[in-house]
Amino acid sequence: MTYRTIRQRLMLSAGSTVIMGLMLAAAASSQASATAYEGSTAATSTSVDATKPHPTPFQIHFWEALELEPQDAWTTLRKSFQWQEKSLSAEAQARVDEWIEYYLSSPDNIATITERATPWLAWITQQVSERGLPGEVALIPFVESSFDPGARSHRGAAGLWQFMPGTGDALGLVRNGNYDGRLDVLTSTEAALDYLEMQADQWYEGDLMLSLAAYNAGAGTVNRALRQAQSQGLKGDYWDLSLPHETMQYVPKLKAIATIINAPEEYGVSLPEIHVDPAFAKVKLAHAVTLSEASQLLDVSQTALAELNPGLLNGSIDPRSAQTLLVPEEVDTQMLAQLSQGGTQAVAQNSAADTHRVERGDSLSAIAARYNVNQQDLIRWNAIDRPGALQPGQLLTLSGR
Repeated sequence: MTYRTIRQRLMLSAGSTVIMGLMLAAAASSQASATAYEGSTAATSTSVDATKPHPTPFQIHFWEALELEPQDAWTTLRKSFQWQEKSLSAEAQARVDEWIEYYLSSPDNIATITERATPWLAWITQQVSERGLPGEVALIPFVESSFDPGARSHRGAAGLWQFMPGTGDALGLVRNGNYDGRLDVLTSTEAALDYLEMQADQWYEGDLMLSLAAYNAGAGTVNRALRQAQSQGLKGDYWDLSLPHETMQYVPKLKAIATIINAPEEYGVSLPEIHVDPAFAKVKLAHAVTLSEASQLLDVSQTALAELNPGLLNGSIDPRSAQTLLVPEEVDTQMLAQLSQGGTQAVAQNSAADTHRVERGDSLSAIAARYNVNQQDLIRWNAIDRPGALQPGQLLTLSGR
């Protein structure tokens, strides 16, 4: 049973206890009220029908108190939406409606993307909410990358937020042969939100829709379109601008998917269950760790760690580039502390007979000969696609376990 399952059961148990207490209190209050009411009617000569129940204030608000909020990331996201109630011109609404129809024509695509968002949505929603930004901003990765942290465009953009190399560098996202901050969901999300806020404040008096357009097309392009619209006597909001085709579709796409998520039943869309809390825990590290070592210590699959840490390009984390490793949230806290304090050294020593750490100049044939194992077995055990491209520091299993 995972930590999350245990926590949910405890919450349900606690909730049942509270409800039972409230019901008993309500019953007691009802009986006391009835007694007091009977006494009152006996002492006075009124025409009030004593047979009719008279609820107390406690009873009136009892069921309101029982309206517990569902623990779901989608509910939290919907509460933070700020653009759903804003009316648009008929022309602007038509642009949004066109994308609603487009998304609904491929419900399987919506299901795939929202499922892919499962590890990230709750955390991103928290970051957006803490800044007081519209919740719709949390859905930008839906438009940019289909919520794929490893997405790369033919133009060189990468990650959930699709940063170009130059933009990522300007925002301080580290990029080298071992790590790409554009693929790191934590660092890239913070950079994206910083960028949106910075442009909104610098150029657009806080108008986030114009900042979103600049996020897609560049501030220079949007600023020229803004000046042109204002010269024509228009207000100069996003919907007034004449922009490149992709940018003209950018906000309508975002508004459309937010509209569907705001009322999925109305549109016949089923969303995956996503817990209100983030699906991962963060471990601060001051020493280098391979995902293989972390996997052994935490008893978590290496694949799960790789999926949560797409910015690690060679299967290891180096504090000179990144200090935070993401792990599944149900991992035992004592194991996390051990990992943070360098416990992987003991793992490496205990598994020395079963593993080999690749050194510069190593080859598969030499490693196989050294440990008297078959080279093809090494390839199969370690799922090696390119036998000639071993990386220094890479940990190879020698037994297939």
